[in-house]
Amino acid sequence: MHPRVQGDLGEVSALEWLANAGAALYVPFGHSPDCDLVAELDGLLVRVQVKTSRFFRLGRWEVALATRGGNRSWSGVVKHFTPERADFVFVHVGDGRRWFIPAREIGGGTSILLGGPKYAAFEVDRGRPFGACAADETLSSDVARRGSRAVKGARL
Repeated sequence: MHPRVQGDLGEVSALEWLANAGAALYVPFGHSPDCDLVAELDGLLVRVQVKTSRFFRLGRWEVALATRGGNRSWSGVVKHFTPERADFVFVHVGDGRRWFIPAREIGGGTSILLGGPKYAAFEVDRGRPFGACAADETLSSDVARRGSRAVKGARL
């Protein structure tokens, strides 16, 4: 699955969950580097950053928080996540599990691990898995990998 499609599915998942929670929703016009949508919750406007992941390692979902560009004109600057960039992070992972985490609970950094006790209180209703992404199709480092010779063959 192309990363942009996965990201779009994550945003649709966030919109669906927030709408079912009774939020009024607003989508920023143009490119908004810090938030993907704005939700009105209990009369308060909050910025929501949406993240997705299909990377499952050692029984946890690894979710990248830092932005490293995504196009050929990337300057090489990594933009780390900080609570000043958004009020909440909505995460949808490959098997459909979802979290709505207050940004202040995350702090900052480049990634978080989900599926353990640290963020368990913020897990919300399960959504749909990504496309044909079954548990055995998620990206995982638990599976033994063959060396580069298996990929490149005689070219080594």
